Amino acid sequence: MAAQFGRRLRRGATSGAIVAAAVAALAASQGPGALPPPTDNLSGDSAIGAGDATTPPGGGGGGSATGDSPYYTDLPPLNTPNRPGVAPTAPTVPIVTGPAEAGIPATVLAAYRRAEASVRASDPSCNLPWQLLAGIGKVESGQARGGRVDGNGTTLSPILGPALDGNGFALIQDTDRGAFDGDTTHDRAVGPMQFIPSTWAVWGQDANGDGKKDPNNIYDAAQAAGMYLCAGGRNLAIKADLDRAILSYNRSTEYLTTVLTWFEYYGRGTHTVPDGTGQLPVDRSDRFGPDRPLRPTAPTSPSPSTTPTPDRPSPKPTNPAPTTPPKPTEPTKPPTTEPTRPPVGTPVEIPPTLRVARLKPGTAALTAVTESTFAQAATVTAVDAAGRPVAGVSVRFELPATTDARFPAGATTVTVTSDARGVAKAPALRAGEKAEPFTIRASVPGRSLTAELKATVEVRKADALARVGDAALTATTGGDYAEVTVEGRLDGALAPGVTVTAVVTDSADSAQQSADGPSFGKDAAGNPVRTKVLKTDANGRLSIKGLVAGEKAGSYVLLLTAPGGGTAKLTLTVTEPATTPPASPDPTTDPAPTASGSPSAPASPSGSASASPSASTSPTA
Repeated sequence: MAAQFGRRLRRGATSGAIVAAAVAALAASQGPGALPPPTDNLSGDSAIGAGDATTPPGGGGGGSATGDSPYYTDLPPLNTPNRPGVAPTAPTVPIVTGPAEAGIPATVLAAYRRAEASVRASDPSCNLPWQLLAGIGKVESGQARGGRVDGNGTTLSPILGPALDGNGFALIQDTDRGAFDGDTTHDRAVGPMQFIPSTWAVWGQDANGDGKKDPNNIYDAAQAAGMYLCAGGRNLAIKADLDRAILSYNRSTEYLTTVLTWFEYYGRGTHTVPDGTGQLPVDRSDRFGPDRPLRPTAPTSPSPSTTPTPDRPSPKPTNPAPTTPPKPTEPTKPPTTEPTRPPVGTPVEIPPTLRVARLKPGTAALTAVTESTFAQAATVTAVDAAGRPVAGVSVRFELPATTDARFPAGATTVTVTSDARGVAKAPALRAGEKAEPFTIRASVPGRSLTAELKATVEVRKADALARVGDAALTATTGGDYAEVTVEGRLDGALAPGVTVTAVVTDSADSAQQSADGPSFGKDAAGNPVRTKVLKTDANGRLSIKGLVAGEKAGSYVLLLTAPGGGTAKLTLTVTEPATTPPASPDPTTDPAPTASGSPSAPASPSGSASASPSASTSPTA
């Protein structure tokens, strides 16, 4: 078996330079911007996000994802698969674009691509190619047993490895009470990517958005595997990091070579096959029979026994004393070389994004008046499952579309990093003109963790309104009133930015708009406008201009009201125009008397002229 297995590895092995070049090419051709994360929920897809990850009470299975469980050792054929889109020369049913070994079930392939997009969005420097996930999936479960999954990507039956009871495998006592593997004594590797329960408890994901972290779901398992391989800041475009990532999955150099062979094979081309029709592997690392010993040895022949030689000839034949031949020596076993294993006990560094289990909203009241900066900033605290703060977590704050409040530079979303206390603090938020409550949403990119913070924008208030000046406001019908200045105050201080409603009413006791009193001009339809909303300026004052008297004389009231209780009532008087009396005729002199036959009046004793208008002038002496 050793010779056979070595021959298989030599046949399928790929040089480090070729693999490194393949990874680099994949990283260059599928960079973070080349494949945007999907946001639909088709075929188990969902917006990038993961379920809450909690740190398990136990270790990680001796430092590997699978607990070094058995794996399939089948290798791809030596011929290179055709590139996608190149039809075979002799199509068969079903039509494929390459050898059967290159076919990957549709849902499984979709999960690998989805995981690549998700990890590239949250950790672009890792350069995770989906072909690496396909190589591991092939070796671990034969691509979920040839794609035997349902429409949501969950295997039709659980995929379980053997009990890790120390008998030929690692010894891992039960850590999940059988929740994932059904074994309450020992742990078993679970699902298409073969996670042991303690590793899944840390890295498990909910990639298909069904609210569960299921190791038997190919979407969940593929994304978890991608994040696990990228742990510790690895760059999989670097050969050394790629090797370390694969060895962290199963600490065997033979496993490393097998995965790299499939990875390089899929990198040359692949195609999709229907779910449930994928080619199943045959050889597995733990299957040994009579013709396949675990450690075959070359038997050695026993040393022949020797017959004692007499010192000298005897004069007569004598029978030599019987001697017992020595027992044949036991065949010696050739030395075997154990697979190279990395140091045991070195924990995998879990990134802050996965260690955080909850976002705790800040307790400060987020309140501001319109067009002002909130006194308190929006904050959340990132904590792990034990309630300890987690530093270095990226937190995104997002405003709803209904509010006109904004972060600096008019932004509606900002992303900040939690500090050493686990506190992520958003920049200053400024309220707009809308006075209403709204909710700020905080989330961790790449996770489903969220927190909500309530915020309120209140109107500006004035508890007192007073006119500046006391001149009577009087105008004749159709005439203009003089400009009026009003001052608003709140708690004795000038109140800028306060909206004031002005309504022309018929009396001081009425709040109803007058039907024929003064107005603020006319609207587009030609109707008088008798209600107007004004705002105090930076000095807390507002000017009322354009007030016109109506056609009906009388006394009216301009009612001013403001949020906060401020009111003012200004009397408006409309008078009739002044009446002009008719002009008096100019006085004229009577005409001179004409001669007539009437007797003349006798001269008065005083000799003066008569005052009568008909009297004639007395003759002189």
